[in-house]
Amino acid sequence: MTAHLQRSSLRPLAWASIASNVLLVVTGGAVRLTGSGLGCPTWPRCTDESFTPHNSLSLHSAIEFSNRMLTFVLVVVAVATFIAAWQSRRRELRKVALGLLLGIPAQAVIGGIAVLSHLNPWVVSFHLICSLAMISLAVVFLHLVARGGPLGAAAAGGPVQTVLWSTFAAGWAVLYIGTVVTGSGPHAGDATAPRNGLDPLELSQLHADVVMLFIGLTFGLLVAAYATGASVATRRAARVLLLVELAQGAIGFVQYFTGVPVVLVGFHMFGAALVAAAMTWTVLATREG
Repeated sequence: MTAHLQRSSLRPLAWASIASNVLLVVTGGAVRLTGSGLGCPTWPRCTDESFTPHNSLSLHSAIEFSNRMLTFVLVVVAVATFIAAWQSRRRELRKVALGLLLGIPAQAVIGGIAVLSHLNPWVVSFHLICSLAMISLAVVFLHLVARGGPLGAAAAGGPVQTVLWSTFAAGWAVLYIGTVVTGSGPHAGDATAPRNGLDPLELSQLHADVVMLFIGLTFGLLVAAYATGASVATRRAARVLLLVELAQGAIGFVQYFTGVPVVLVGFHMFGAALVAAAMTWTVLATREG
């Protein structure tokens, strides 16, 4: 009964952690796509005189400042999650909750460096990748809550594990190359922000090639899961991951051939968050239940 009550209280916090970190990715994208990346031109203050836009209030500063304020929402969720995890007396939950909590100030510092470096595209790319990693960690927390104990041994057979980890590696390669493509394109976050100097056409081709590899590996994972009699959870997770990839790939191709309109780029960033979550859940689904 106690374990059930713990799960019922921890589950909403786990979902809140996922939702708040996904929201951070989406609102961070909105900052960039509206050219508001330097709406607050310094850090940790918004202006040289104030932590808020105050007398320098504009649409860009309001958007950037709102994104910064979202950090406090993440802090509240992370602190509540850590307290609940600590009270559960489950060591594995405490470790993951601590990671989610410590990730917030780390992300804030990276964001500050991005602002102080005038939106250096390599720093901005790392900032997004870290946010996606936080989403993955939040998914791990949810999985641990749902199973009621630590992760078990790999339940799927050797062939499934090989394809699984190849798929996972390809997925992160796709996500990172996607950030580099963005760093070479038109959405710098500010009219004066630098680009990484790489050829957008060549990078987009590389990105598309790795996406095809990612999708092919996921399809292979699904076939291997059925062929080896893997668990229902493994097969379901692989199907969901494949569907998310196909939807994300479709948005990516349409946005490329329509001149990367901001609305589609925003949906593509949301899709990146879903890909990170789905492929992490797929890995976890192969562990013994």
